[in-house]
Amino acid sequence: MTKFSRRQFILTAGAATAASLLAHGCSSAPTNTSTSTSTTVPAVNVNPADAPEVTAAKLGFIALTDSAPLIIAKEKGLFDKYGMKDVEVVKQASWPVTRDNLEIGSQGGGIDGAHILTPMPYFMSLGQTKNKQPVPMYILARLNTNGQGISVANAYKDLKISLDSKGLKNAFAQAKSGGKTDFNVAMTFPGGTHDLWMRYWLAAGGIVPEQDVSVVPIPPPQMVANMRTGNMEAFCVGEPWNAQLVNQGIGYTALVTGELWQDHPEKALAMRSDWVDKHPKAAKAILMAVQEAQQWCEKPENKEEMCQIVSQAKWFKVPATDIIERSKGNIDYGDGRPLVTNSPLRMKFWADNASYPYKSHDLWFLTENIRWGNIPADTNIKEIVDKVNREDLWREAAKTLGVAAAEIPTSTSRGIETFFDGVKFDPDKPEEYLKSLAIKKV
Repeated sequence: MTKFSRRQFILTAGAATAASLLAHGCSSAPTNTSTSTSTTVPAVNVNPADAPEVTAAKLGFIALTDSAPLIIAKEKGLFDKYGMKDVEVVKQASWPVTRDNLEIGSQGGGIDGAHILTPMPYFMSLGQTKNKQPVPMYILARLNTNGQGISVANAYKDLKISLDSKGLKNAFAQAKSGGKTDFNVAMTFPGGTHDLWMRYWLAAGGIVPEQDVSVVPIPPPQMVANMRTGNMEAFCVGEPWNAQLVNQGIGYTALVTGELWQDHPEKALAMRSDWVDKHPKAAKAILMAVQEAQQWCEKPENKEEMCQIVSQAKWFKVPATDIIERSKGNIDYGDGRPLVTNSPLRMKFWADNASYPYKSHDLWFLTENIRWGNIPADTNIKEIVDKVNREDLWREAAKTLGVAAAEIPTSTSRGIETFFDGVKFDPDKPEEYLKSLAIKKV
């Protein structure tokens, strides 16, 4: 099966490289002044005993709506509020660039932490880095649940493909009989959340990834452009890119990922473990600022302002109209289905324990990556989850922040999870889940 042409690859990789150079060499931190009408949160007097060891940190983000808590914490002065007055929130070109900048750290011109795909801190801790050496990482919080989408090119609109991908399998088979051999679907990073949602959806419909279709990585901001030029049949990415595709009439949304797995975990706030271990009070201050920002982002009355802020050129550089509706849970699939309003599958930042990093969810991500051959089958997944997932730090920050006890989970497991096709994942028995799956590499 053919992959992207060399010319197409160079276009993609070249853009990422150029943006990486900007991130390393000549980026300037966004100012702390919001263009919105709301005032920033006034600074509080930090108890000297709790004062952060340092006031500066560099945090990366990708232009996706689920990075909003970091941006809002910056724009609303929440980092300042907890004594971290010199935090920079720096745009990254792609997930590989984010990984590489985390590997070198801020002292080497990179970053200390990031808005990140949840599996990536595990890959880095296991040595899947540019230099093939482990970079121990901590997950401090989940940034959101839900809020991603799988979109399909207009060429397949008449097939009305949604949760069931079988129609796409039949379309591929028919096209192959007519001589077409190149079928591409895109995600944002191998083994990342979008890759796993795409593969789960394809496999549930009997489509074998890498056999029936090529699964290729594309940076989120380049998804719509690649669909426009006919480079792909489908993609999985976060917002605002699915909504933008619909708004531009290039394709449609087959499903939002909450339909695959209701209230599924998505992005994380992760930091280098050596930075956190050296600056525990600073890490706690960052975590408190992000938690407060997540609460702010969750409130319906703040959605419009949140979207106006993140849409700015220094953040996403997209029209706010591409962000706002799905942020409110209003979903135009773009294929004639009725408009969904106030969907319970909207992106959540705080509601229903969206911020708490359940260890059971990380066990699923690692099990799925074993399924697709991204990590060794004999990986001790419970051991590495206990090292990387610092839900204890989340609890400590939440209690100091004054979060109500009812909003702090009492267990590190959300229990047995059920997917759209009836498959269940018991975090106490991940091997049984793996055995039950018909399509897998292992």
